[in-house]
Amino acid sequence: MVDFFIGLFLANLIVSLFTSRLHMLIFWYALNSFSLGVAALLIGKDLHDDPMILTGIVTILLKSFILPYVLKYLSKKFELKRQITPNIKIPYAIILAPAVIVFTFYLSEPILGGISSHQNYVAISIAAMFLSLILMLEHKNIAPKIIGFLSMENALFLLGISATGGMPMLVELGIFFDLLMAIVVINLLFKKEEMQNV
Repeated sequence: MVDFFIGLFLANLIVSLFTSRLHMLIFWYALNSFSLGVAALLIGKDLHDDPMILTGIVTILLKSFILPYVLKYLSKKFELKRQITPNIKIPYAIILAPAVIVFTFYLSEPILGGISSHQNYVAISIAAMFLSLILMLEHKNIAPKIIGFLSMENALFLLGISATGGMPMLVELGIFFDLLMAIVVINLLFKKEEMQNV
């Protein structure tokens, strides 16, 4: 069951590379975060790790519902363009996404020897980081760049729970604090883009 949600996590990120509407990109991010939260819940349940289960619940609530709502609200408030055209053309992106995934599995092979469990999840999380970086680079608008940054944070979170078999609660709280600070930065960047569009 964990494999299904990890696969869904990666699939949502790949689809977001081809998305040309802002609200759909926010929806794919919400689904990406939901998949990550459920995967964290299931891994925490397998490891009997209560902090991990709590983190999965908070991830689902915060990143799947609250943060997408804030992003939609700010995009309407600042009247950002709903049409976001990627700089990379779709045929090239279709070739690039699988190439990045295959390259990542090849690149992470020496690292995986020291990890006893969830080896494929580590490779997927590294691939997700590269795909998030592409998402940030392929758009001129600030909103997709922010979603790419948040997706990269999701990938780092997956890397943490899969490579270490669970993270200390202090680290998890630190990640959520960074996310709350990111909301403040997002608000400021949206204001900046609105001023540039005027």
